[in-house]
Order: sequence, then structure tokens, then C-alpha cells
Amino acid sequence: MKRGVMMQYFEWYLEADQKHWQRVKENAVELASNGFSALWLPPAYKGQAGVNDVGYGVYDLYDLGEFNQKGSIATKYGTKDEYLSAIQALHEQKIQVYADMVFNHKMGADEKEEVEAAIDDPLNRNIEIKSDHKIEAWTKFTFPGRNGKYSSFLWNKDHFNGVDYDDRSKKSAIYRFEDKEWDQDVDQENGNYDYLMGADICFANPEVVDELHRYGKWYIKMSDVDGFRLDALKHIDNEFFESWLQDLRNTTGKELFTMGEYWSPYLDALTYYLDRNHNHLSLFDVPLHFNFYQACNSNGKFNMSKLLENSLMMTRPQNAVTFVENHDTQQGQALQTVIQDWFKPMAYAVILLRKEGYPCVFYGDYYGIKHYQTTAFKEVINAMIKLRNDYMYGNNYDYFDHEDVVGWSFEGDDEHPHAGMAVLIDDGPGGVKDMYVGTRHANQVFYDRMGNVQEEVGIREDGVGTFKVNGGSYSVYIRKEKQ
Repeated sequence: MKRGVMMQYFEWYLEADQKHWQRVKENAVELASNGFSALWLPPAYKGQAGVNDVGYGVYDLYDLGEFNQKGSIATKYGTKDEYLSAIQALHEQKIQVYADMVFNHKMGADEKEEVEAAIDDPLNRNIEIKSDHKIEAWTKFTFPGRNGKYSSFLWNKDHFNGVDYDDRSKKSAIYRFEDKEWDQDVDQENGNYDYLMGADICFANPEVVDELHRYGKWYIKMSDVDGFRLDALKHIDNEFFESWLQDLRNTTGKELFTMGEYWSPYLDALTYYLDRNHNHLSLFDVPLHFNFYQACNSNGKFNMSKLLENSLMMTRPQNAVTFVENHDTQQGQALQTVIQDWFKPMAYAVILLRKEGYPCVFYGDYYGIKHYQTTAFKEVINAMIKLRNDYMYGNNYDYFDHEDVVGWSFEGDDEHPHAGMAVLIDDGPGGVKDMYVGTRHANQVFYDRMGNVQEEVGIREDGVGTFKVNGGSYSVYIRKEKQ
């Protein structure tokens, strides 16, 4: 049985060689053989920085590397035809594809417009610090290179709530347009966290909502993607995506698995969003990531018994996408919270070797990040995915009962009698733990598949073994089959 594992198939500093879609296609067979069931691909449309845009400075949602705009035809990752060919290659290997949707803002407008705007306090956007005055805002998107193909919709100041730059005064501020209010059903950080960057899209405008619904249907029909990753949910009206997804699912008849980025370390913020959207999507388990971050930066003094507490994977496992790092947390990025190398395999053990949540492997962890010469954990991750598919069966038992040495186990089942497994992780001096792996394994010998501990473990009549883990390390014990 294969259990779903996805990979975020990009990192921020990928070379802008327009060959990424080709690499996706070339690697499809290997990725499938290594146990990956889905890829989250980077934003495929043209950004304001052309071939240098990672995709989040979105300019034209309909230009997937087809039109001569922003200095090139291709995007950072390649052309539209190469994108579609990569998706087809993945589908041939039964790998699902999730497209990255960035609806919060637009950037790189073609023309300026004069707008009446107020300046709001950046630390509390509910407070106006300067009354209406005229600014010149980059809000007119005409897409001359595309010339109306696929959509005749042109964006202007009426479709946005505000910007952060006045081209007349050459000053930056939080400018809210006349007769506009920030969307209210958003995260309350900074009083109201509707505004993030660029020209902020107004979800109270029915023309905008209709266009984004049309776009979603066009994208699925054109690309045949299997689902979505949604960017910047905490900045977008909470009600929008539930209706958007329902419309797309009803129209296409596809399940359209969808995961959203609601970047908050607070579990309550995530569960509130899920409740508001009637659990129609999953969210990245940001609180779990911050638990990892705190653990790896506590010099062995983190209470490991608390590692999974206040996480989405333990509270709403069916809605949790678990991850260790991503393109925002990696070194050099605004949300940098790098998980240190010594702890990273332990974090991957948590997301890959437990049943709760849908694990997402980060490209930068798998292959390493060339820009910073970081460690590649490809072999470790591949081994864990194989263990996930072969040994994660039967009843499981948690042993989060010690401040340093914690773990969990599976006892296998009648269909998988060999599939006992004991996982231990430790942030301190190391130690041992008695763990139950099932009486079916009585008198059997277990060994550390990861090779960190050499001593083998005999399982007693009661199905319990005494398992060892080294200091600041991890071990995954499975049954040693008799020769």
C-alpha cells in the first residue's frame, strides 16, 4: 500500500534557466519509484520580474509562458507547452499535480491611475493617519502581449483596495483607496491583515469574484491539475475560497485536493479558518513547524514530550499538511525559520512515519539548496518513505513521556505481519525506552534501519523491546528477517 507523500517541487533560489519544467518531466519516473504520490509545483504564470520571478509577484494569471510579456515568453520555469508536458509525464506515473494559486495581489501593472487614497497606520490598519489625497497608483493591467486571449478582463483601480506606493510622491505607505475598506473577514494581525503587498485585490467586487471563478475553471480545463495550493489565506476574505472550490468541484466533477497557507503559529487561528470554510480544504501545519524550530534551537533543553502539542496534525489530522521547511522558511527569506541539520531527520520522521496528516517534503531538503550549499537529505527521506509504505500498519502507540527521549511504534497487522516498527528521537544525551511492537514479534530481532545504532534488540514474550537512541539523533527499528 502506498501512503500519500507530496513534494514541494521548488525552492526560492532555483536557477532562472527556464528548464525547471523539463527537469520535472525528466524526474517523473524516479519520483514515482521513490514513493512520491503528488507534486506541488511553483506558480506557473508570468510575474512582474519575468524570468527572475519565483511566481508570487503575479502579473498575468493567464500567461503560463506563452506570451512575450515582462521581457520574455518563458517564465522562470519554462514555457506553457513544457509545463503541460511535465504534468502529463507526472500523470503517466500516477503522480498528482497541485498548482499554486496567488490571488491576494497583482504586481507589475502596465499603467498608472490617479486615485484618492488615505494612509493607514501600518501597525494598525484600522487607524487612518492621513485623510484622502490624490496618489498615482500602478493599478491598470492591460496585458498587451496577450491581447485578450483567454480573457478580455482588464484590471483597474476599482478592482483593488489599496497599494503600498505612490508614484507621484515616490513614497511608500499603506494607501487605502477612497470608498474602499479592507476586507474584514481576514486575520486580525496589524488590526486587519488584508493588505500584504502590491495592488491588493478587492474580494468585495463582484467583477473580481466572477473573473477568478472563470479563471479557475479555465486553469483546470487547460492544465488538468488535480488540486491547488492557495497562497496568503490570512490576507484574503475567509469566505471566498469555499465558494470558489465548491464551484470548481461542481463544474469539473474532480475532488481537487486543496491546501492553504495560513501563516500563523497559533492553532486557534487555523481551526477557526477551517471551521469558517466547513473543512473544505487542508492547511499547512505551521504550529508544528514552529515546534520543530523551537526544539532545534533549544540546545537540548526543549521538552520533547511537548513536540506534537498544539499542532494541526494532532487536532485536525484530516486537514493537516505537515512540513519541515518551505520556500518561505528557508535561509534568506522573510519568514526564515530554518530547521537545523541535526534535527531535520527527526522532523521528517515525525511527518513521514506517523499516520496523522499529509506530509509535504521540501525540494530544498531533498536535493539541497545550491545557493547556500545546504545538506541534501534525499537518501534519508527516500528510506523513510519506503518505511512508511512497508511498515506503518496496525495499532500504533505513542511514548511522548520523557523530556528528551520520545517515540512511537506500530505492531503490524494480519496482512502485514512483518510490519512492526519503533521510532525514537532524542534532543538530549540519548537513552533507551521500552516500547511495545506487538506479541506477533515475540522472540524476533529488530535493528535500526537508519544505521545510527548498531545494537540489535530482542523482542520479549510480551511484545516489548528495549530500544536505544543516541544523543541528538533518531533511530527507526524494524524486524530483521531470518536468512
